[in-house]
Amino acid sequence: MLTNRLEQGTPGFGPAEEKYVGDLVIKIVEHFLPLFVGTYSAAPYRMDFWDLHPEKALGFLPHELEATHLRMLWRRWKKKARLSVFGQPMTPVGPLWLDRATALLFGLKGDFVPDFRLIDYLVALHSTDQSPALDGTMDNQQRLKRDLAQLGVFDESMSLYLLYKQRAQSVMGFSGFEGRHYSLFESLTHDFAEAASLQALLTALAFKYVAEGTITHEDIPDDPTTESERRQFLFAAAMGVQTCSVRQDTANRFLMKILAKTTKSRPSRRYTGYLRVKLRDYCQALLTTMEEDAADLIEALDLRDTMSLLRLRLTDPVQYAASGKLTTGILKEVGTGSPMNLSGDEFNLAAEDYYRETLRKRHLNEALTSLLEDLREIDRDQPKDHPYRRTATTLIGPQSAGDFLDSRNDGLLGETLDEATLAQYIRLTLLAVQRDRTLMESNETIASSCR
Repeated sequence: MLTNRLEQGTPGFGPAEEKYVGDLVIKIVEHFLPLFVGTYSAAPYRMDFWDLHPEKALGFLPHELEATHLRMLWRRWKKKARLSVFGQPMTPVGPLWLDRATALLFGLKGDFVPDFRLIDYLVALHSTDQSPALDGTMDNQQRLKRDLAQLGVFDESMSLYLLYKQRAQSVMGFSGFEGRHYSLFESLTHDFAEAASLQALLTALAFKYVAEGTITHEDIPDDPTTESERRQFLFAAAMGVQTCSVRQDTANRFLMKILAKTTKSRPSRRYTGYLRVKLRDYCQALLTTMEEDAADLIEALDLRDTMSLLRLRLTDPVQYAASGKLTTGILKEVGTGSPMNLSGDEFNLAAEDYYRETLRKRHLNEALTSLLEDLREIDRDQPKDHPYRRTATTLIGPQSAGDFLDSRNDGLLGETLDEATLAQYIRLTLLAVQRDRTLMESNETIASSCR
């Protein structure tokens, strides 16, 4: 709908309005992103004691979070990893041989994190005081990149990194958003599909807030501290840290609306003027917010089951969340029950083997199952001169497209198919995609006429 408005040159909604609304939608959605970390995608990683040098372990976080939040998260991470000796903090200090000896002497095992990619990879650049990235003004991100380039942080010619990124119609040919907060999915048909549905729901909810005037840019200020304050929850989830701190007088009214639904938040004894917020409590508050404010959208998009499964992922992550399922799969390969029973090298090499073999084949099987369903639909197209059935016949002859795929799946999984057969696979896949796209556009036309 937005793309159509922009293509038609609708008065009152041009590139400037697209940018203004899009930035606000991104800021709203960012509050909900901790719901995705570890639940739908993950990158389990084992860190030995000697890997926990702050300059190494924190990755790109100094360029993504304000210094106060970074210090708070690092302190809690050290506590989680039990980096202390006789009650005194202890972190790696020097050469590898010394750190290994220290770890052996004091039994310091290091830590296990649910989603290392979000820490080890630059996923969102921190705004500067002069150039916020999401204040709704045109060319704001170009100004931020210029500031960061002058600081020696970022190359101005690169695309700006954001957790949830707007795709402008003038650049991409459509108006939309791209989620960049995902790591590895344990399943495409479950984790990936449900994550896409939840992302669509949250984007729709954000637009609802904007359309109703419930949330404005003034409710989510663009200063670096407020930006860092909402993003810290995502990085805490990636680390496996269970507590964050929020200013009691924060200017982020939307965040305070969410925190009002928490049950365990309390003033921090260590950090005066801050609230101590449990990550799990915060995620439950996000879920409550969605159930209350997006009840009509959940019904319209038929996402009741997705919401029920999300609650299970949050309450029983070992069995239902992506981090738990991936970790269980990796450990099963090496025959142990806990990542902490292995060294960092042992676990991470086992994880790499699992991703390259077991997980890759599972994803291929899921993809082939989906493709087979589409080709069976083409086989059932009547009459026989139906354009998709006719195209399939041109590609593989009069045989069933589903049977063609089914009889050659073992060769595809075993990587033994010849080039000509692979070309037929690719053409059949494109045909199925085109058919799905045509059906989707037809349904949208019908829905539009109903409106």
